[in-house]
Amino acid sequence: MSTPIDSSPPATTPSADGNVVAAPATIYVPGKRPGRRLTSTMSANFSSATDSLWANRMRSLLTTLGVIIGVMAVIVAVTLTQGAGALLNGRISSLGTNTLLINPGSGVTNGVAAGTGTLQSLTTDDVKQLALIPHVIAVSPVLSVSAQVIAHNLNWNTRIQGVSEQFQQIQNWDIASGSWFSKADSDSGVAVAVLGDTVAKNLFGPTNTDPIGQTVLIRDQIFRVVGVMQPKGSLGAFNQDDVVFVPFNAAAARLKHTGFVDQIQALVDSADNVNGALSAATTTLRHDHRIAQGGTDDFQIRSPNQLVQTAQQFAQVLTLLLVGIAAVSLTVGGIGIMNIMLVSVTERTREIGVRMAVGARRRDIRNQFLIEAVTLSAVGGVLGILLGLLIGYVLTTSFQLPFVVDPLSTFLAFSVSAGIGIVFGLYPAVRASHLDPIVALRTE
Repeated sequence: MSTPIDSSPPATTPSADGNVVAAPATIYVPGKRPGRRLTSTMSANFSSATDSLWANRMRSLLTTLGVIIGVMAVIVAVTLTQGAGALLNGRISSLGTNTLLINPGSGVTNGVAAGTGTLQSLTTDDVKQLALIPHVIAVSPVLSVSAQVIAHNLNWNTRIQGVSEQFQQIQNWDIASGSWFSKADSDSGVAVAVLGDTVAKNLFGPTNTDPIGQTVLIRDQIFRVVGVMQPKGSLGAFNQDDVVFVPFNAAAARLKHTGFVDQIQALVDSADNVNGALSAATTTLRHDHRIAQGGTDDFQIRSPNQLVQTAQQFAQVLTLLLVGIAAVSLTVGGIGIMNIMLVSVTERTREIGVRMAVGARRRDIRNQFLIEAVTLSAVGGVLGILLGLLIGYVLTTSFQLPFVVDPLSTFLAFSVSAGIGIVFGLYPAVRASHLDPIVALRTE
């Protein structure tokens, strides 16, 4: 309803010389009230909305529970998946993201594939050829056996790996005490050993003996301990520290009498060159093994980079799944907000009529109810974020995962919660603004 133009005669005021001068007329524009500012209107709407929510605070709190639970679930899901992803990426990176792992292919027994690594196809000649590939800066063969290691009256079952002197650089192992064996030790096959942290603690920890210089019995062979490694931790159920390293030639001559290699590891100078080196290694091995074009490879080459990418893809899929489940909860929370706002409109019909009668416009009524809905969902979003971070911290600590907070995910969770208030609060707000003030005033 527009405001009528004031057509009354203009007021007059006497001037200094006695003449009558007409005072400036106040012109009213239809549909616009003088002196009414947008900021003051919004402030009044916000104040009215918050007063209404506080007057029904228990109902408001229960209404926001759906949003709180939904946002909390999103934050907890993202925190857990990112913590697990960070742990897995860190453990895989500890293997060396610039390394190539070459394993024998799959053997076939009675027409059934026995699995990767069962075919004896890699030799020390392959090691020499791979060392000539551009960007490959270190190569080591690996022989693996499981054996009981005895020191005095203590024993421990572990895995023994025969490797070259370059293996420490490839796998980025740090020495806790002693030293790694030299190239001369590796070439001559000297019976020396470097113990992993777990093995050293179980063989020499109970007697508080310094392992360096001590001898251990591996099968029926005596090896002298020259070093102990810094702990690396577990990779899932696999304990990286439960190992004993010996020179490759010593392992081949004393522990595993074979002319084949269980694995070859190669270090590339840069992560950018890993794919190129992998392609070159594949071509080299196919040529040396006389594999025809289109033939089946008798080896397998992979890089920890591929494992990192696979782990990241798995984490992304898991995050999307959990966020999708949480989105259902947010939708339910939004429907709850819409329902309560419709009830509020019905309860306050007479109030709406009174406000319209004293000059409130439709947009004022709409904005008031829309502000109430957005406030409900925004407060629910904030509470959900705080609870989600708290529960995420407790769970990651319990599972011994890194506590990773993603600011983008937190911001998106809050934005979605506020958007829920706008989407589900708009219909009740528009419905309230279109009430007939005469009908509203009649409502008891």
